[in-house]
Amino acid sequence: MKTRHKVLIVDDEPHIRKLIHAALTRADYATVEAGTAREALALLKSERPDISLLDLGLPDRDGLELVPLFKRDSDTTLIIVSARDATDQKVAALDLGADDYLTKPFDTDELLARVRVALRNRMAKDGGAATVRAGDVEIDLLARTVTKVGHEVHLTPKEYAVLAQLAKFPGRVITHAQIMAHVWPNEHEHHVEYLRVLVRTLRQKLEDDPQRPQIIGNELGIGYRLRCITDADGEGRA
Repeated sequence: MKTRHKVLIVDDEPHIRKLIHAALTRADYATVEAGTAREALALLKSERPDISLLDLGLPDRDGLELVPLFKRDSDTTLIIVSARDATDQKVAALDLGADDYLTKPFDTDELLARVRVALRNRMAKDGGAATVRAGDVEIDLLARTVTKVGHEVHLTPKEYAVLAQLAKFPGRVITHAQIMAHVWPNEHEHHVEYLRVLVRTLRQKLEDDPQRPQIIGNELGIGYRLRCITDADGEGRA
């Protein structure tokens, strides 16, 4: 199953949210919506969107005040979508940390293009390529698809989240705590056994011999890493 990128739409005008939602849905993005600053901050924490589209004219708080909060409290890429077209407003938003600024009224094709660019920049920022290969497995972090020998592998959202976290840093050990904080961000207690179960199911789907894994390596008591094709280390087990 393809895991879709998630976009948070923050706008107090329902028809604008409906327009953006329709365009993003057609382009196969998942969306969540907020009409107030309070709702936006709550969804930012609970939904962890990849991209946030923020209107500045909100009823309960000026959107400019939210920009540093968005950047402080999440790793979302923030695109301002606002009717404010004055240069000083654009400069202020960008200086506060916004990643891009789109003025209303806008063309939905341009909006989708800005979102695609933002996603490519996220890949570069994370220090990894958009596509990662490990043996016969190819992970497309931009499209969120996984294939083995050219055939798509169906993963659950959490299975994909674990694999993607490893693929962003191929060859590097990612600790149990780092992976669990990413996959279960709202859990107060993380249980490593949950992670071990997910890794076992991933190996069943990706490895030629799950008992002798060549793709997802284990560092005993520490974490896991995605083995590149040239990685010659020995096998590991969860």
